[in-house]
Amino acid sequence: MSLDPARVLDLDPLLDDPGTRIVVCCGSGGVGKTTTAAALGLRAAERGRKVVVLTIDPARRLAQSMGIDSLDNVPRRVKGIDDSAGGELHAMMLDMKRTFDEIVEAHADGERAAVILNNPFYQSLSAGFAGTQEYMAMEKLGQLRARDEWDLIVVDTPPSRSALDFLDAPKRLGSFLDGRLIRLLTAPAKLGGRAGMKFLNVGMSMMTGTLGKLLGGQLLKDVQTFVAAMDTTFGGFRTRADATYKLLQAPGTAFLVVAAPERDALREAAYFVERLAAEDMPFAGLVLNRVHGSGATHLSAERALAAAENLDAEDAEDLESTAVENLDDARIVDQEGGKAGLRNSPDTYGSSESSASETSAPDGSEGPAGSDGSDEGSPAATDSTDATDRTDAPPHGHRTVEQLTAGLLRLHAERMQLLSREQRTRDRFAALHPEVAVAEVAALPGDVHDLAGLRDIGDRLAANRPELPEADA
Repeated sequence: MSLDPARVLDLDPLLDDPGTRIVVCCGSGGVGKTTTAAALGLRAAERGRKVVVLTIDPARRLAQSMGIDSLDNVPRRVKGIDDSAGGELHAMMLDMKRTFDEIVEAHADGERAAVILNNPFYQSLSAGFAGTQEYMAMEKLGQLRARDEWDLIVVDTPPSRSALDFLDAPKRLGSFLDGRLIRLLTAPAKLGGRAGMKFLNVGMSMMTGTLGKLLGGQLLKDVQTFVAAMDTTFGGFRTRADATYKLLQAPGTAFLVVAAPERDALREAAYFVERLAAEDMPFAGLVLNRVHGSGATHLSAERALAAAENLDAEDAEDLESTAVENLDDARIVDQEGGKAGLRNSPDTYGSSESSASETSAPDGSEGPAGSDGSDEGSPAATDSTDATDRTDAPPHGHRTVEQLTAGLLRLHAERMQLLSREQRTRDRFAALHPEVAVAEVAALPGDVHDLAGLRDIGDRLAANRPELPEADA
């Protein structure tokens, strides 16, 4: 797969630009977002930036590749990088419950914070309510940016079924918590006293009674208490989500869509590119991971398969010819009665002279069977000659050179067919979005598990070298 030079994504200027403060790596699940984010963070740090990488990946691969035992909600400095340019690399993993707790503790006094933190509905919400992870990721991003301790933040977005969840989930959660249903549920608590009772008597007694039966009266009360406390603490979830959303639209932010050269992943990437444009998000380009290559692209799949079939046909003919020759050989098929007579003669197998002739003297001298010590009629001599003749045929279970070559040609044909599929998929994406700059990374033989591997990925991203890695000498 080759790229038009005008559409190649050059990442070094993006990472070196002091105006770039946030890089968001987004895309569907399983396309290498975590590895891409870590590799970009390492490259930027070794080029002099002070970087923090925020991951939401629960597999904890980022910590392992950076040589850290574990990551938590506090940025940890990564050791072992080349800091000669004055850069630093820190990494952290989002703890969404802890982040939610920090928001409460930062915006509420001790008594109100205790009420919220001990509220059963809050505990369920902060532990895994739909959209909470994405909401807290944006909250943590806002916190890191506000501290102004790092000049570059690289974000690995949450793994999800859809790449759009990172943008949509915070708004959905904010809209739910600030929505009409929650407002109606909390209205009695806000109005209080007789006004609240009158409000309920007008139209809400039936609804709250039904909800109380479905959800439980205590849960309904927990929701009312929680939302009322949170609203008076810092003004509502939607407001905070909107504030962080605007941070993502700021000029110092750059979105990188990460994908693999597969139909579903690139379809999702195309949809996300369109969505980013519609939301006025600063889009930098596409990172295409796991691109396959070959050092023999001049040999097409069709030619390789045809050559393999020819080799199979030739090998079959050779085997058939060898079998016919063996059947025609006088040593295999008895002809003219001579061999059969010798083999079946009682003199050959039963006489003492024959027995003596089959055994050499202890001192290594030849037996008395003949003047030259040979016994052409003995079974031992016949079997030895047959074994010599059969060395021309491949041993049982072994393949001929032609068979091995045909197998390799078929493997090459499969690789070329894969390359062709990837190229067609990428061409469809390019036809839809010719303006998108692309950086390609080769499909590596194994997982990246250390800084050296991340450094190699960063080099390939920056140089846009999709070729396979060179073997170690």
